[in-house]
Amino acid sequence: MLKKIITLSFVLFSVMTLQAQEPEEQTIDHMEIATIMYYDGKYDKALEELQMAKDSHTKIGWDKYYNMRGLIFLKNENYDSSIHAFRKAIVSTQQKVYDPPVEEKAKREYLFSAFSSKKKEEASVVKKPAFDPEKLRKDQIEEIYIYLSQAYYRAEQYIKAVHALDAAGEKGRARASLFTLRAECYWKADQKGAAIDALSRGAKLFPEDAMLLKQKFYYFAELKLYQASIAAAKAYMKKLPANAQEYISLGQMLQSGGEAEEAIKVLEEAKLKFPSSAKVHILLGHYYNQKDMPHITADLFEKGSLYDANYLKEAAEMYRRNGELAHALYLNSMMTDKAEKTKQKVAIFIGKGEFEKIIGLKDALDRYGLLQNDNMRYALAYSYYMAKDYDSAEAHLKKIEDDELFSKSTVIRKNIEKCRSNSLECI
Repeated sequence: MLKKIITLSFVLFSVMTLQAQEPEEQTIDHMEIATIMYYDGKYDKALEELQMAKDSHTKIGWDKYYNMRGLIFLKNENYDSSIHAFRKAIVSTQQKVYDPPVEEKAKREYLFSAFSSKKKEEASVVKKPAFDPEKLRKDQIEEIYIYLSQAYYRAEQYIKAVHALDAAGEKGRARASLFTLRAECYWKADQKGAAIDALSRGAKLFPEDAMLLKQKFYYFAELKLYQASIAAAKAYMKKLPANAQEYISLGQMLQSGGEAEEAIKVLEEAKLKFPSSAKVHILLGHYYNQKDMPHITADLFEKGSLYDANYLKEAAEMYRRNGELAHALYLNSMMTDKAEKTKQKVAIFIGKGEFEKIIGLKDALDRYGLLQNDNMRYALAYSYYMAKDYDSAEAHLKKIEDDELFSKSTVIRKNIEKCRSNSLECI
């Protein structure tokens, strides 16, 4: 047994030694490796492999070589090089000689199946498609033109991108997204009519695609064609459930077009569909405020602030203006921006006539730099005046530079002087 093991080991060692002595002339497919590197996102390595394929002096498919370079440059945002490579790929494909596929040898029939009529019938029905090199060439060139259109678009050569899509033939019209790309190219080339026409043509070919209508909605809006934009938006929303932002955009569109009631209807619908959207509540609140409905506005602002605390200031301010100062102060207490919170608190205390509390905020006003604002300094000075602390009131009034507030300050200072000279009550 030991002798057999030793013999087997010797044979294996001999085989390995012979393999090591053979020259390493195994053909490496650099084109295949480049493709793998490309799909792995290793674009620099892929370019290196393509260069090795070019330098290998072996027969390679130049159409594939240039097409791969174009794709890599497109990923690397080297658009000029990408365009050049794709154009070379088109030329190479036009010159390419297509070889028919190698036919597989018929499999040997076994005796038991040779007499099966069913097998023979099935074999006679299956027919291989006829080899058509020109169809293959056309399909390949059209595909490259699709890639070329993307490179032109990224290079901001928009009309050339459109021409590339046209040159792509049927493939350039095979997807709705290609019509949105075509429209965007025309739009950015300042050919607005052609852009909308491209979307209309796409909509006829792809009536179920909602994105074409959505893009048309935004284009009409930018052109201030509000009625057309509204029609496109409503058609879009019938095809695809809109999100909150799209409802907001439509509401803004209607408002800009003078359709205030329609804007409110759209946003009320959005509020039901997206109850946690702060922006819907806030925008709807603003539109109600424009209709002189401040209490509804305040309620909507508060509901919006429940989902986004950044709107607490607006909610508190609306309640303050409505005279609901206790609730305004409650909302103010939840604000996290200390400076804005203090500033708004001063306004609320003025409304409540609680001047001592404003004086109590002096350190906070100073700490947050709010006394650099003449309105804040005047509010503090006025609070001192109302609290009969005339020296502190004058000290702050003297520092006010705003012309209008300075005039008011002068009146108060004269009143303080009269009170002092006559020992009268100033308040």
